Amino acid sequence: MAVALVAGCDGLESGGSSAGSRPDAATGRAASPLVNPDGTKPGLGALTSEADKADARKLVDELTVKGRGPKTGYARDKFGYAWMDTADGVPLARNGCDTRNDLLKLHGRDVQFRTGSNCVVVSMNLADPYTGKSIEWRKQKAAEVQIDHVVPLSYAWQMGASRWSKEKRQQLANDPLNLLPVDGSANSAKSDSGPASWLPPNKSIRCSYAVRFAQVAEKYELPLTAPDKRMMLKQCGG
Repeated sequence: MAVALVAGCDGLESGGSSAGSRPDAATGRAASPLVNPDGTKPGLGALTSEADKADARKLVDELTVKGRGPKTGYARDKFGYAWMDTADGVPLARNGCDTRNDLLKLHGRDVQFRTGSNCVVVSMNLADPYTGKSIEWRKQKAAEVQIDHVVPLSYAWQMGASRWSKEKRQQLANDPLNLLPVDGSANSAKSDSGPASWLPPNKSIRCSYAVRFAQVAEKYELPLTAPDKRMMLKQCGG
């Protein structure tokens, strides 16, 4: 029987936590966003050097600024059905495995699959970048790990995606660059906030989060609000 993993970034319920306290850095698998421009390497490594932070600020500083528009007309299905494998133009698409399970396989360790499948993940260990915890995820507590849209779909809608083609919206919703498996409660707390309103509780990862947000905005030609841009620069020493 397939696992129904509850995942998303727009305020879904989260389950209990069996998370420990092992941070990302201890695993040695968390890639710096500066060397992971397509989001296909696991993890979200902290940026600590002044050179990296300077590169991060340069990336953020080049993004345009615009006021956040109305949410009128927004619906999740405007970005395609959840975790579709048929969003062309993004890594991992059309590989026979839905986006959600692709992300669990990419970022999880000690991944176990449903019997007879090389797609459906039933258990794994996740080094959660947002909280710094290590989560031993099992299907019995599916909502303990959710897939976050780094740039929330509602945010993108208000910043211009309402005028995009259906295909471009589907790409944003299923692009590994814009997706991270994270602690469910942290993801629910984020909802559709931009960086000025919400940042990962794990302070060491906040500059990297700003970079990932900026990379998505740059790729999809999305502007930022002025408060979001200021907050992102601040996280990287600006």
